[in-house]
Amino acid sequence: MAKEYKLSPERFKALQDELVYLKTVREKEVADQIKEARSFGDLSENSEYDEAKNEQGKLYSRIAEVEGILQNCVVIEEAHDANHNAVRLGSKITVLDKEFNEEEVYQVVGSQEADPMNGLISEESPFGKALLGKVVGDDVVVEAPAGVLRYQVLDIQKA
Repeated sequence: MAKEYKLSPERFKALQDELVYLKTVREKEVADQIKEARSFGDLSENSEYDEAKNEQGKLYSRIAEVEGILQNCVVIEEAHDANHNAVRLGSKITVLDKEFNEEEVYQVVGSQEADPMNGLISEESPFGKALLGKVVGDDVVVEAPAGVLRYQVLDIQKA
C-alpha cells in the first residue's frame, strides 16, 4: 500500500500548480535544450546533450514524485472533532521550553510540508506525535536523541 501524505489545502494547490508548470513550461524548455544540443553534432562527445538528457531525467522524476504525492494524499480540512481546543494537524502552538524557560511557536503540518528550522513540525515526528491531542496547560514530554525534552502548551490557534 502506498504511503498516505497529509497536506494542507495550500500545499495541495501548490503541488497541483507545480505539476502543471512541470508538464507544460518546464517540459518544453527541456525539450528545446535537447533539440539545441542535438544540433551541435556528434552526440557521443556532446556534453550539452548529456546535460539536457540528465535534466530531462530529473524533470520526469519530479513529475512522477509529485503525481505520486497527489494520488496518495489526504487534504486536511478544518477538523470537526469533539475537542476543538486540542492540538491537531494544522494547529499553531505556543509552547514553553521548560529547560530554557523560553516560548516557542510551532505549526503541526503533514510530512511533505515539514520545515523544522521555520517552525513547521511534521505530525509524524516525535515532537509532532507528542503534541497531538494536547490542550492548553498540558505538559509535553518528547523522547529525543539528545535526551528528554519537556514543554508546556501555552496556546493553540487554528492555522
